[in-house]
Amino acid sequence: MRKQALVIGSGPSGLMAADRLSAAGISVTIAEAKPSAGRKFLMAGKSGLNLTKEETFETFQQAYWGRQSLLTPILGTFQSKDVIAWADGLGAETFVGSTKRVFPKVMKASPLLRSWLARLSDQGVTLRTRWRWAGGDGRTFAFETPEGTQELCPDVTILALGGASWPRLGSDGAWTAWFAGQKIPLAPFTPCNVAVRIDWSSHMSAQFGKPLKSVTFLTNARRVRGEAVISAKGLEGSGIYEITRDLRQNKDLKIDLLPDWSLNKIITALNKPKGKDSQSTFWRKALKLGPEKQSLLHEFARPLPKDAEELAKLIKNLPVRHEGLRPIEEAISTGGGVSFDALDETLMIKSMPGVFCVGEMLDWEAPTGGYLISAALATGRWAGTKAIEYLQHQTH
Repeated sequence: MRKQALVIGSGPSGLMAADRLSAAGISVTIAEAKPSAGRKFLMAGKSGLNLTKEETFETFQQAYWGRQSLLTPILGTFQSKDVIAWADGLGAETFVGSTKRVFPKVMKASPLLRSWLARLSDQGVTLRTRWRWAGGDGRTFAFETPEGTQELCPDVTILALGGASWPRLGSDGAWTAWFAGQKIPLAPFTPCNVAVRIDWSSHMSAQFGKPLKSVTFLTNARRVRGEAVISAKGLEGSGIYEITRDLRQNKDLKIDLLPDWSLNKIITALNKPKGKDSQSTFWRKALKLGPEKQSLLHEFARPLPKDAEELAKLIKNLPVRHEGLRPIEEAISTGGGVSFDALDETLMIKSMPGVFCVGEMLDWEAPTGGYLISAALATGRWAGTKAIEYLQHQTH
């Protein structure tokens, strides 16, 4: 009789595990609570579907925070080149952007997802939608379905339940209650890749939606060159997302508005004759300081010093008053989840033989830039492979 595998969750980690298992001839059922598969994956595709980043593995793996020593061998088996080959194999031809980020040429997720689901169907995978996990004992798993309560008793199970940052797409973190009841160690969820909340004064409304480019964000731990968007909620974007972990630990945030200019160069420019120009026009001409950067200066440093050196210091080190991070429901991803202490090196729960955890439900975090999807794919592939080995061992 064919071995039976259950995958709960149809995000990239769950689909990758199902792909691996079904390709090995194992009968796979995917249970998805929502009406369709891969909803968060499709949402990621709305911004282009950044699959991975083409950089050396040494650099790549340093982007991951948390239990890096445990993630590194998993990431190493499915590196950037492997992600590119996988996507190309599904007909989603990729390209590498100027920042080394890798995208499908069509810049969306739906064609890749359709091709992937078709391949899984060809491999005999059964996808059950509107099947919401309702618990179980780790051997038998119960689901609330349109046909009533259903129970499955698979030979192996892959839990791909997501984090807690997209409740409407299925990642609501509700599964933690069952884990807590089973006394499986969990780390509290924390928002990652999320905006910084700023209660702007009214004059900033003219800048909402404007990009903030060519700046460096300064925390107590690092200097990060990046970009952001000024929004009604605060500051958001890749440059901010890269420092959210720092800001959870220490709220101090500063911005270098002219990172390519030395302090002395700014002082020299400020000391030039202004002529008949207004202050804003003079700053724009002398410093290339656009209206969004000027507005930030006024927002956080009024009254501005008249002394050129003091003003230059503010331009290079502007303190940002903020109210911390936006709520977890607004985050792109979350940290926290199943502690690696609860798992063995195969990602199997130590207290539940044959049950594996993958993807964002694990306690790791990384910035945007291809790292999130890469790790989801890699952990799903790893657990799928190890589940096959587990079944082979059980047979002998």
